Order: sequence, then structure tokens, then C-alpha cells
Amino acid sequence: MAMRRSMKAKKAMKSMKAKKAMKSVMKRRRAMKKKVSVKGKKWQVFSGSKEKTTSGLKKSDLVKSKSGRVVSKKRSLRGKRIFKQISGWVKAVGTARRQLGVKGFCAVGGKSAKGQALLRKARSLYKK
Repeated sequence: MAMRRSMKAKKAMKSMKAKKAMKSVMKRRRAMKKKVSVKGKKWQVFSGSKEKTTSGLKKSDLVKSKSGRVVSKKRSLRGKRIFKQISGWVKAVGTARRQLGVKGFCAVGGKSAKGQALLRKARSLYKK
């Protein structure tokens, strides 16, 4: 009877050792797989869990936008450069809206009288 108990105890110890060994192997595998160059989303690359995006961008190629989205640095700079070209018109429309007291959505130069007036006012301000 005592012999059986000791045999069972030995088996239990062996299985526990095997489980421990397996756990350590799995931990090492997880650690190794953590930063694989498997392609992921931009935010995953930016946070550091992946190395490249699906299009091949690295963390050095990414930047956060004003709204908090992770975007390509190249596209961000291109957008800023293009906005400079139309910023004068945007300011003119904003000023015209304030002067005419337009609230909410109104299509500039739309079918409504408000829209037509807004367009005329914005053009006159833009020329100055």
C-alpha cells in the first residue's frame, strides 16, 4: 500500500516537472515572437508590437495626427503643404460666414440665397 502511494507521488512529481518545463518553453516562444516583423496595422507598429505595416512602413515613417490617428509622415507633410495653398480661401469663407451670421451647414454657392450671398462675400474677401 505504501509502495503504491510512493509510485503515485513520483508520477505526480514527474508530470508537474514536465508541465513546468513546458511553461518555460512557451514563455520563451512568446518572448521570441513578441516583435516579429509580421505586418500589422499602423497603430500596432507605432506602439511597438509589430515592426512593419502591411505597406511596409516602419515606426520612423509614422506620426500622430491632430485628431490622434496614426498616419504616414509623408502623407501628413503632403497634406499640410496642400492646405497652405487653400488656407486663404478657408479663412475668407469663415470670415464671410461670421459677417453674414450663417450658422450650421450652408453650401457655398449652393441653390439657396444664403449660399449665393456667402459665395459673393467670400470671393470679395479672398480678393483682398
